Amino acid sequence: MKPISRRSALTLGGLGLAGTAVGGVGLWWSSSSARPARPTAGEELREPSELRSANGRLQLRLDAAPGTIEIGGRTANALSFNGGIPGPTLRLKAGDRLGVTLHNGLEDPTNLHVHGLHVSPEGNGDNPFVTVVPGETFDYEFQLPADHPPGAFWYHPHHHGLVADQIFGGLYGAIIVEDPEPIEAVRERVLVISDITLDGQGRIPSVAPMEQMMGREGELVLVNGQVNPLLSARPGERERWRIVNACVSRYLRLRLDGQQMQLLGIDSGRFATPEAVEDIVLTPGNRADLLVTMVEGLAVLEAQPYDRGRAGGMMGGSGQPRSGTAAGRARLATLTVAGEPVTAAPEVPVQPAPRDLRGSTVTARRELTFAMGMGGMMGSGGMMSFTINGQRFDGERVDITVEAGSVEEWTLRNTSPMDHPVHLHVWPMQVVESDGGASGAAIWRDVVNVPARGQARVRIAFDDYTGRSVYHCHILDHEDEGMMGVIEAR
Repeated sequence: MKPISRRSALTLGGLGLAGTAVGGVGLWWSSSSARPARPTAGEELREPSELRSANGRLQLRLDAAPGTIEIGGRTANALSFNGGIPGPTLRLKAGDRLGVTLHNGLEDPTNLHVHGLHVSPEGNGDNPFVTVVPGETFDYEFQLPADHPPGAFWYHPHHHGLVADQIFGGLYGAIIVEDPEPIEAVRERVLVISDITLDGQGRIPSVAPMEQMMGREGELVLVNGQVNPLLSARPGERERWRIVNACVSRYLRLRLDGQQMQLLGIDSGRFATPEAVEDIVLTPGNRADLLVTMVEGLAVLEAQPYDRGRAGGMMGGSGQPRSGTAAGRARLATLTVAGEPVTAAPEVPVQPAPRDLRGSTVTARRELTFAMGMGGMMGSGGMMSFTINGQRFDGERVDITVEAGSVEEWTLRNTSPMDHPVHLHVWPMQVVESDGGASGAAIWRDVVNVPARGQARVRIAFDDYTGRSVYHCHILDHEDEGMMGVIEAR
């Protein structure tokens, strides 16, 4: 099968007081010399531990720390939240208050970003400018509005310069905001997809300058911290899969041939009725809300090749695409459907129509140009710059000032030979055009793919909150190297 084009990505993938822990987790720390159970390829899928809100509140502690784990039968040194990869799944409802005490057990500074949640960026909210130094704790408070959209979200560190390393090392977890009216399914699965590279001693090697320039892709692709886990179901069962792309740079073109897939939405965007799909493209940071109706037989959840661009001659690049070669193909999980068929699930109730800003008054129009070029220092290697409108990130500088409550239209231009997935914190974006093609339906994303040498046009309603936040490329090596800007709503 031919790799999907970059121009099609937007249509397919970018078209209480105390919690109680349940379930298992893919990887666990070894706290003694005893070897833990080995999560080798072919084991049954294990879900992350789960914490649910009660009485409008979820309060928890997250410990970020290094440890010894096993991945696919190999002992590895990596990072975790609360000893698991992924960290615990947090289940919330609109209007809930989420309190997180983050303890930094790492050797480097860190912090926490609740990716995709529409919450305040100020103070101890979703504030990317907070620094939690090693050995210290910080108390976060996130108040979800009463009309917060349902969907799959996630959390991860966001300390500039260390984001890619800490997520690649294992620091991430899912957040689910429940539907006001449940969608019937036999079971729900949370599938957090990530990647990692280990050397012969089970350590995560330092990233080379070329890998930073391209955006690193791990040699092992994991689902809930496992290598090719097994899933089982009966014919006719309908499952709901919440899929998070927690990879630093890898685009996921997901297929599950032989099964019936219906897409409820991407990120916080939701279709009025589920859309039948054969594959889904998730850029780094995207999430998919998927219904799978089981058909008897054996099926493989596979990440197929996706061409996200090439380095060309920059820094001696080979010109080979990433996520777009045979090496970019990965078997993620194996599904066996057998047994007595079950009665078909009822149709999904029609969902509320998404807000459409195309009829709104636009108070400002802006152009943001994402560029790669020579002239900036990358790590300890060669010279390469990653800029937005010709500038590298400076946390002391405000790049864009917006009026609270206004609607703006941004044209996102990409002059580089590689795709850039653009993420805006706090405020979701409505995609109105991608590389010259207008969007038919109201498509909402918090990560929007901007194709190589192409552009996308979005509208943003700066509702509810004031304060400083950021927008950036979600190829996280690019973000760490300067492809990020500061926005302030006043």
